Amino acid sequence: MTERRRRPSRPAKARPPRRGSSPPRPADVDPVRLVAVETLRAVRERDAYANLALPPLLKQRRITGRDAALATELTYGACRAQGLLDAVIDACSNRPLSDVDPTLLDALRVGVYQLLRTRIPAHAAVASTVDIVRFESGSKLAGFANAVLRSVTERDEQGWIDELAPAREEDPVGHLAMRHAHPRWIAQAFADALGLDELDAALAADDARPAVHLTARPGEISADELAAITGGDPAPYSPYGVRLEPGAGDPGDLEPVREGLASVQDEGSQLVALALTGPELTGSDQRWLDLCAGPGGKAALLGSLVTMDGGTLDAVEQAPHRADLVRQATEGLSVTVHVADGRDPGLEPGYDRVLVDAPCTGLGALRRRPEARWRRQPSDVGDLTKLQRELLLSAIRLTRPGGVVAYVVCSPHLAETEGVVADAVRRTGATQLDARPHFPDVPDLGEGPSVQLWPHRHGTDAMFCALLQVPG
Repeated sequence: MTERRRRPSRPAKARPPRRGSSPPRPADVDPVRLVAVETLRAVRERDAYANLALPPLLKQRRITGRDAALATELTYGACRAQGLLDAVIDACSNRPLSDVDPTLLDALRVGVYQLLRTRIPAHAAVASTVDIVRFESGSKLAGFANAVLRSVTERDEQGWIDELAPAREEDPVGHLAMRHAHPRWIAQAFADALGLDELDAALAADDARPAVHLTARPGEISADELAAITGGDPAPYSPYGVRLEPGAGDPGDLEPVREGLASVQDEGSQLVALALTGPELTGSDQRWLDLCAGPGGKAALLGSLVTMDGGTLDAVEQAPHRADLVRQATEGLSVTVHVADGRDPGLEPGYDRVLVDAPCTGLGALRRRPEARWRRQPSDVGDLTKLQRELLLSAIRLTRPGGVVAYVVCSPHLAETEGVVADAVRRTGATQLDARPHFPDVPDLGEGPSVQLWPHRHGTDAMFCALLQVPG
């Protein structure tokens, strides 16, 4: 009797063959999964944004309904989980990822995502992915893809995390970074701002598909009316916000959005813009400024409010195409758009309220930009903080004595938040106000004086807001 061979504790690794000539391509490639793979390719090759690249493909291929929802889940999910997926693929191949054909890797990521993070049967995930690889790259690479994917099926997601992630006891940040598919440096930035106790919850919320948030244009439609029209719910904190469930469809197709009565905007973005309007001022309050206005969401909200009070808003945007977006968003309001650099916009000082929504790493909105977490690098932070400091100093120079500046970034990174504010206070003598009273009914705002919102606490992007009063 022959002895049964023991099953290895780790899956056997597959070696990718050299690409050869492609055989006739099959006609039954699944169009839904193919669209997901093609979107990942656009993200990789053209630095495209998944949320901009996918919709045109869906329309072109006439993919709608449940199929469109599946394509969206596979695309955004594979983008979000790329680091985890790559680690698993690497464990099932005896060549580094840099030696794996990029076109093949796009398909493998979609296939492995299905195996680890969906309820799609393993045989269907494997077969459909292999078909795509055969369609695009030929039978030899299809055989390699089949071997890799079958090795992946040896474990579920938790099994692979146990195999590949650092031990939680020895490296809690590294462990949670892999569990929730974040680069370690981003997980560390969250831990620095939040502490370890909430890091698991914060990364989990950041890795989940977010709800769609809308802003009702003040003076045109109420949040209750907007919720009734769209089937959403009034937002818990913003008086102008509405939240829609994930997967509710393209919000751009909603009638109030098409007619300019509402716009797509995270509730956290609404709250930090509204915080600028909170502190009471002595004297004039008619001249406002948005120093980094593109693409125009906050300018539209502030412009609506100041227009109703008989005032004006100047909106500065350096990029001409983004300035055009600001003009579209603020049409009909007392808003003047200036194409200029916010560090030296050439405007007359004396503004009563100034918003500085500075360019940043965007670490606070990773759940809405699934590919961003793998594009950003730690080296980006230094250049951005220099720009942020310069913009905030410009805003303070443009604000009248006693006026208020709101410094806002969509990031919890301490260098971009507390570090920039502390530098500005030291250089200018501005007074940092307690921002928390200007986020009414928002819980868990910490010790102040600044406010840091979080997805796991507030259901918003991780927006930061500091309020500074210019000395008299």
